[in-house]
Amino acid sequence: MRTTRTMAGAALAALALTGAAAASEFRVRGYVEPELQAFAESGSQAEQRRWNASVAAEVSFESFWDNSNQWVVVKPFARWDLRDGNRSHADLREAKYARAIDNWEFRIGIDKVFWGVTEAVHLVDIVNQTDLVESIDGEEKLGQPMVMVSTVQDFGTFTGYLLPFFRERTFPSRSGRPAFDLTVDETQTQYESGAKQNHLDFALRYANAFDIWDVGLTYFQGTNRAPLLTPGLDAGGNLVLIPYYAQARRAGTDIQATSGAWLYKFEGFWQEQLGEQHLQATGGIEYSFYGIFDTPSDIGLVAEYVWDDRGANLQNPFANDAFLALRWTPNDAASTAVLAGVTADLDTQALGFSFEAERRFGADFFVSLEGRFFANVPRADPLYSVSDDSFLQLRIARYF
Repeated sequence: MRTTRTMAGAALAALALTGAAAASEFRVRGYVEPELQAFAESGSQAEQRRWNASVAAEVSFESFWDNSNQWVVVKPFARWDLRDGNRSHADLREAKYARAIDNWEFRIGIDKVFWGVTEAVHLVDIVNQTDLVESIDGEEKLGQPMVMVSTVQDFGTFTGYLLPFFRERTFPSRSGRPAFDLTVDETQTQYESGAKQNHLDFALRYANAFDIWDVGLTYFQGTNRAPLLTPGLDAGGNLVLIPYYAQARRAGTDIQATSGAWLYKFEGFWQEQLGEQHLQATGGIEYSFYGIFDTPSDIGLVAEYVWDDRGANLQNPFANDAFLALRWTPNDAASTAVLAGVTADLDTQALGFSFEAERRFGADFFVSLEGRFFANVPRADPLYSVSDDSFLQLRIARYF
């Protein structure tokens, strides 16, 4: 934690200095968001309940100066959860200083980086650690300490990342939901590297656009963000899962082509870990119907496939799976959007249904409704452990 505090302190000091400058632009914004969850079935643990409540808050402090060529952003996040002590947590999503000089950009501190183009899973997105207690789909990420250098040239954009401190994945406690049937015991976390969280990781990315194609090439070397979960016993003799973070080398690509109403997407990587090599890939298409029934509404149809040459496992339960979804965007002033989809495991015939809807009310309120439901999940499927955690989730955010 020392590295995280040092970088965060440096960013906060820079913010204090620059925010006082007469020529700087300073903004504060954020939100407070109560959340309600309702689960369709009783949990696998006696401590789990059929409903839960929590509240989250995030504030962003931003300062720009030097004609916006230098800036500092500090973005703390916190959640209090009624049931799950692990989900009651705080994190610095961002705490960074950045500077742009001609076609170069430099950043230092804590930041978030996203790689990927597909809808169902983001295989190549590896820089930031997943904040699993925030979202089961892996979309939410912890802030990552880093030094970033990027340059834009005629032949593409090159970006390098030094990642001096590793963030462990968050997991629910015994009373948290959705969760594995066996609790993950983070007190027994193990690492392949003797440096543990202080191993110096690095990543590289090249990106460019060619006609209808947007292409990204990536390389990562360091501590794999996805842990291996091995069975063990806790101090009380209870069966638990113990995280093991291996060293990995990964070369990947993400490609998207836009042709009229069609989007063609692909992500994939080769990885070497613990002396073994494997491949993972996902890809698909999206077709949009614009202005349906002479209205501003658009309908998008999404079809994707996910493959892993190792077969299904706890690091990646999607190894031979198809994803179909329908996206409705009415393009109204309230920013309404709806996405409904189904994931089918072509080996086990397990089904996962998802539903996400969001809409703004007035100038300050944003409401989102999310549903995750599982059906026909056999014991052999890696998702069997969470198949009794189908839920509906309502969030009402007040922005300021």
